[in-house]
Amino acid sequence: MSDSEKLPRASLAYENHGFLNGPEGRILRMNAEYLEPLARFRRERIQDTVVFFGSARFVNLETAQEGLAAAEREAMGPSPVKLLDTSYSAHLAPPEEQPDGGGNGGEDRVKRARAAVEMARYYEDARRLAYMLTEWALTIRSKRSRFVVTSGGGPGIMEAANRGASEAGGKTIGLNIKLPFEQFPNRWITPALNFEFHYFFMRKYWFAYLAKALMVFPGGFGTLDEAFEILTLTQMKKLAKKMPVIIYGREYWHRIINFQALVDAGAISAKDLNLYQWADTPEEAFGYLKAHLQDQIGTQSPRSLRPGGHFEDGGDGGGPEISGTND
Repeated sequence: MSDSEKLPRASLAYENHGFLNGPEGRILRMNAEYLEPLARFRRERIQDTVVFFGSARFVNLETAQEGLAAAEREAMGPSPVKLLDTSYSAHLAPPEEQPDGGGNGGEDRVKRARAAVEMARYYEDARRLAYMLTEWALTIRSKRSRFVVTSGGGPGIMEAANRGASEAGGKTIGLNIKLPFEQFPNRWITPALNFEFHYFFMRKYWFAYLAKALMVFPGGFGTLDEAFEILTLTQMKKLAKKMPVIIYGREYWHRIINFQALVDAGAISAKDLNLYQWADTPEEAFGYLKAHLQDQIGTQSPRSLRPGGHFEDGGDGGGPEISGTND
């Protein structure tokens, strides 16, 4: 039989991109977003994390002050500051997502710029807290990295947390996700711990699974979603571990949510208000974190870092390695 009469070989199933990216390959894509991070966390010897949530839209104080000065100079001209115009955004947010709605309202732009300066303190506080936490964690004698600062990987509070941890000389994790006009990973993430997710629920799994504590800085829908999901898991006792949730910035959050109203309405129990703590300074938040995390220092590497682990897994003597195979 001549070569022209032979039927070409079919591609291997795991090399068939049409199949892998189609609906039939969905379960494989989900598994990949579990197993690939698992392998990297083990390779980088990450034992546990402290997760920082907060707005992607806040900037550092210097940038905010520059934006305010520009807004005041050009109040009647085109908006000098564009939402998500950062090196971590895929491209600018569309006009309807801009603070001025795509219009030229100078007064509104100045107002927004002043708000950016006010909210910049949370960026600086997250950066300071991440630095303090990482500096302390690096003093812990361990074969694995403990209490590694973890964020959603993008700009704003996420950048601040990764930045502070990096400046302290520690590893830091970014769990990024593909979004319509956000976001590229910020430059402070440890390259080997820079992740990109498609599925929100797999990203949330990794937020919760290794976390020993959760810091909730001011933010929007995404921050509320992540924070209340963890609070719900804790309330429903779906986490075997004790994981403190520290909500940062009473002034901001008391304007956003009336937690006491939930109790008064009978929607939650009064004791549920003990599922979180308040903090208003990096030093206060670090005090809460350190008091809790010190009790965790003697815990062993989680059995969870193996395929099939669950939230309820306990510790063992050191986390068995996954054998390397060719099958």
